[in-house]
Amino acid sequence: MTDVCVTVPADAAPERVFAVLTDWDRHGEWMFLTRARVVAGDGRGAGSRLAAFTGVGPVGFLDTMEITRWEPPHTVAVRHTGRVVRGTGAFHVRPRPGGGSTIRWEERLDLPFGPVGRLGWPVARPISAYLLRLSLRRLARLAEAP
Repeated sequence: MTDVCVTVPADAAPERVFAVLTDWDRHGEWMFLTRARVVAGDGRGAGSRLAAFTGVGPVGFLDTMEITRWEPPHTVAVRHTGRVVRGTGAFHVRPRPGGGSTIRWEERLDLPFGPVGRLGWPVARPISAYLLRLSLRRLARLAEAP
C-alpha cells in the first residue's frame, strides 16, 4: 500500500465545493483526463457504485468504486475495486477561518504491476500528486464560479 495526499484552498463554501465534487457527471470538467458516472444507486450515499474512465479516447483504464462513507458537505470516501486501481480514497472539505474551504484528496492504493509498480512509484508519486493537485485546483475554480 502507498499513500498520496494533496490539499488546496477554495474561495467557496464547503456546501458548494461538495456539491460540485459529488456531481459525478461533471468530473470531466475538473478531474484530469477522467469521466465518471454512477453505475448503481443514486451516487449520494454509501453503497452507490461509480465508474471512472481515465485516458484519451479508448486508451486508458476503468476505475470502479463503491462509496463507503457519505457525510455531506464534508466527506466522501470510496473503495477502489478495479483491476488497475485498488485501495481507498477520500475527499474532505473543511471550512477555512474567514470563509472558503480546504479540499483534501487522499488515496491509499495497492500499486499495480507488482514489483515494477513498486519500483516505479518513486517517479510516479510526484507526478500523481501534481495531477491530483491540478485537478483539485480546477475543482476549486468551478466551485468558485457564480
